[in-house]
Amino acid sequence: MRKEDCFYLGKIVRKFSFKGEVLIKLDTDEPELYTEMESVFVEYNENLVPFFIERSYLHKSTLLRAKIEDIDTEQDAEDMIGAELYLPLEQLPQLPDDKFYFHEIIGFDVIDQQYGNIGKIVSINDTTAQALFEIDKDGKQILVPMNDEFIEKVDKKNKEIKVITPEGLVDLYLS
Repeated sequence: MRKEDCFYLGKIVRKFSFKGEVLIKLDTDEPELYTEMESVFVEYNENLVPFFIERSYLHKSTLLRAKIEDIDTEQDAEDMIGAELYLPLEQLPQLPDDKFYFHEIIGFDVIDQQYGNIGKIVSINDTTAQALFEIDKDGKQILVPMNDEFIEKVDKKNKEIKVITPEGLVDLYLS
């Protein structure tokens, strides 16, 4: 399985018991969707290695407590701490038309109410306090906050996101 064909699910953050259980910090707003997983891909030496999950359930509502097959000791669990977990893209839950996953909108045109087409989304910067659309307009980068107040419409069929940017924002990048 290639990483490009998967989505980031979360990270093993600590061991839980002396029997090899681990706690996984899931990168999702709906952790309950992932309590019935049968397997997961673990990034190991830049490869994705499949592991089977014997059992899992939510722990303190935000962490997933999991027993992974062949991880049977405290030391085995210790060795897994920090490992990133992935699942195939086809296992992502379907979202309503007005919602999107970041990977889905790469390549979408951004249509501003005032300026028209301001470019294509080349990536999403989610390392800041507020996620940003990174838009390429003829070699210039435009950053637009992914704020519900700015997003007017998501048109997945036509690969467009219609936005209403604050006055002067687009001018900062195009002048």
